[in-house]
Amino acid sequence: MNKKQLLFETISVIISIILIIVAYVIESQIGDPWYVITLYALAFAIGGYAKAKEGIKATIHNKALNVEILMIIAALGAFIVKNYAEGAILIIIFAVTGVLESYATSRSNKDLTSLLKLAPKVAILIKDGKEIEVPVGDLKVGDRVIVKVGQQIPVDGTIVDGASSIDQAAITGEFVPVSKGLNEDVFAGSINIESTIIVETKKDPSESVVQKIINLVQEAQQNKTHGQSLIKKIERYYVYIVILMAIAFMTIPSAAGWMTASEAFYRGTVVLVVGSPCALVASITPAMLASLSNSARKRILVKSGQHFENLIGIDTIIVDKTGTLTTGEPKVARIEIIDSVNKDEVLSLLLTLEKQSNHPLAKAVVTYLDGDVNTFSAKTTEISGRGMETTYKNSTWRVGRFDATLNQTLENAYAHCQSLGHSIVNIIKDDEIIGYVALMDTLRDRAKEAIIALKEAGIETILVTGDNENTAKYIAAEAGIDRYRANCFPEDKVNELKSLKAEGRHVIMVGDGINDAPALATADVSVAMGAGTDVSLETADIIFMNNRIENLPKLINLSKRMRVITLQNIIFSISVILVLLVSNVFGVIRLPLGVVAHEGSTILVILNSLRLLFK
Repeated sequence: MNKKQLLFETISVIISIILIIVAYVIESQIGDPWYVITLYALAFAIGGYAKAKEGIKATIHNKALNVEILMIIAALGAFIVKNYAEGAILIIIFAVTGVLESYATSRSNKDLTSLLKLAPKVAILIKDGKEIEVPVGDLKVGDRVIVKVGQQIPVDGTIVDGASSIDQAAITGEFVPVSKGLNEDVFAGSINIESTIIVETKKDPSESVVQKIINLVQEAQQNKTHGQSLIKKIERYYVYIVILMAIAFMTIPSAAGWMTASEAFYRGTVVLVVGSPCALVASITPAMLASLSNSARKRILVKSGQHFENLIGIDTIIVDKTGTLTTGEPKVARIEIIDSVNKDEVLSLLLTLEKQSNHPLAKAVVTYLDGDVNTFSAKTTEISGRGMETTYKNSTWRVGRFDATLNQTLENAYAHCQSLGHSIVNIIKDDEIIGYVALMDTLRDRAKEAIIALKEAGIETILVTGDNENTAKYIAAEAGIDRYRANCFPEDKVNELKSLKAEGRHVIMVGDGINDAPALATADVSVAMGAGTDVSLETADIIFMNNRIENLPKLINLSKRMRVITLQNIIFSISVILVLLVSNVFGVIRLPLGVVAHEGSTILVILNSLRLLFK
């Protein structure tokens, strides 16, 4: 449903409610002259138009009657027996429910616009010594393109000139930029962050990794289906049962001589009214809306109430690392410097050099040291893809990822940091590593508690990340996760999901990066962090706007509560309908009492649903 249709239905319902109020006020004062009946009829026609149209179209398409048609028939029956207010109110309640449900689900449509912007559209081709801007689609294997600082790499290829640090977060999810030099592979969609490089195309642009991401998302979204809700399963049979019962009441008693034709028709009309599914319909929608409101207060955006139903039965959760289980920001874990040098002087050199770099690791070091360590004026040189260099007191100092001999006193501690998956920034004096900075992505607050809560609920959590084995192993152990997979590309995450689903698992995928988009689209339920990329937010069913991983167990518990309350509502509403129908068989209920009981059950069902607003 588009915005114009939704606005039209909303205005129609508002106008109908005003007409009913006006008609009721007039009727209470002077009875029901023709213009009061006309007002009720107008309210009925205006408010019921959209639902009648929807029901007729669905009936033609599915070749089966539905609840919309039954509601129209019930309301018409009320008009025929001159209960005009009841007829109008019945249809308006149903129309209001439909509008609210439309608002709740309007944000669930997937939009690939942001994703399609990920693939670079143009490239700078080097041809006959000249730079020519061309569409990426025109490039062929063997073409060479120049990629300047800050630009996206347009193709999957190999560096043939230059060296730089490449931000591959869009592809691998790795938060630390990777140093790339001659003859090393790079991926389309990655960002060049340090110096100009020339890349030779090794793969047709239509086969690039970033294009595969787009294709995987499109495929997963086309194949994704939602199970019918319980109310939809009941509807198929419910409509025919009520209509057949009404026809039976209208014809059999009078034909058998048990009652007059007018009384039989009246009894049949009562069946249509008390059997109309107002309470049954209200069993689902208000519960979903209350759950959506509860989630919103916790800063959880659930794009559709349908996703709450999909959370039922979830037994496996796949969690990305960077930006999901962890903060996604490198922080200094430790700084080690050998005892034989002046540590304060080395720290000053370290801060002075790192302040001249824009590398994310350098910024983390500056944040850690700034304010506690002094700097000095020095002439520095940036070595592309490696780090910073300067000359101080007749010695050459380097900070970054340079090759050098490790001082023996640092060997054990250095190896330990590597085993923990730390990113290492070397501090080098005259080709000897005399110190290092170990940086680590850190767990989000309460991440461990969230994993424990999920385990207690019988849900298995699996860490799947593009990071290396050591980092994945360390973070999994810190968070209390038993299983992990490292060095995963987007297609690896999708394959892991498909494998689990083939085992009969019901899987949630939680991620935040572009590289997570295909897996998000493949999962039974997808969750993205609010600080994630635009595409992950577009693809995901649920968004944690506050970036709190501990929302997971809360959301699953809320979905279970919603299921319990929904079942309570369904059982109660059906019970009331059955009692009213049986009472009608024995003639102990008249239409006004049936209306009160029927509408009262609807109100009770709604109030029960509103309990989901709390806790």
